[in-house]
Amino acid sequence: MTIGKVLGVLGGSGVYEIEGLEHARWETVTSPFGAPSDQILKGAVDGQEVVFLPRHGRGHVQSPSSINYRANIDVLKRAGVTHLLSVSACGSFHEHLSPGTFVIVDQFIDRTGAREKSFFGPGLVAHVSMAQPVCSTMGDIVEAAAKAEDIAAVRNGTYLAMEGPQFSSLAESQMYRSWGCDVIGMTNMPEAKLAREAELHYATVAMVTDYDCWHEEHDAVEVTDILKVLTDNADKARALIKRVLPLLHNSSADCAQACDRVLDTAIVTTPDAWDAAMLDKLDAVAGRLRP
Repeated sequence: MTIGKVLGVLGGSGVYEIEGLEHARWETVTSPFGAPSDQILKGAVDGQEVVFLPRHGRGHVQSPSSINYRANIDVLKRAGVTHLLSVSACGSFHEHLSPGTFVIVDQFIDRTGAREKSFFGPGLVAHVSMAQPVCSTMGDIVEAAAKAEDIAAVRNGTYLAMEGPQFSSLAESQMYRSWGCDVIGMTNMPEAKLAREAELHYATVAMVTDYDCWHEEHDAVEVTDILKVLTDNADKARALIKRVLPLLHNSSADCAQACDRVLDTAIVTTPDAWDAAMLDKLDAVAGRLRP
């Protein structure tokens, strides 16, 4: 096993019920950014460490807007996570991206507005590039894992992140399609932005559950239909994670985007003006930069 690689997984409750998970234990990790969605579940598969966090909490008690995204990313970093795989449900804007398809997203359009989107602020200002918001090297691993498990997966796609919790109107759905978006969901923003600020190697898999409401034969999104597809996808998601683990730990590929060094060129506050209290708060996210 390559030392220093720890896979974190953000997803629904069924995702972490992996057969063969060894030494599984729930642990409480506190964050200066508030309470995360739940405890973290630590374990290992064939000796390879993995950390799970239920994005909505066990029992799905958090809505997309009430999730504390900063705390979630912060506690994963504190738990030693270096590579983060996000698994989430989404709607599709294309006929060929049918329910059950996995999309390995590479771009986002953020239409959320009620969420804290950065770890940084007054006293320590940073502007992280989001031109390439996900780790392409992690994307390669996820793509290879999907192929090995014979999972229908499409590499690359633009994810429209909406605020929710309501689904789109028909006019909104048609507008997002005209923008060239591929899938729509409610949870990958600001998650992806924060993961990048935390210098994690982040990849996201959007699991298509429906056609949103643009499709004339599927013009109303029903929660019952979505839950059925989610259940059907759970086995595939668990198989994907189990396959990602050895591929990640055996990979010697360098990160093409240097995700673990993005803060080197992002912080604009001069070192003599760094706020000590802010730096303490960022001990997990940016502690390596402490003077």
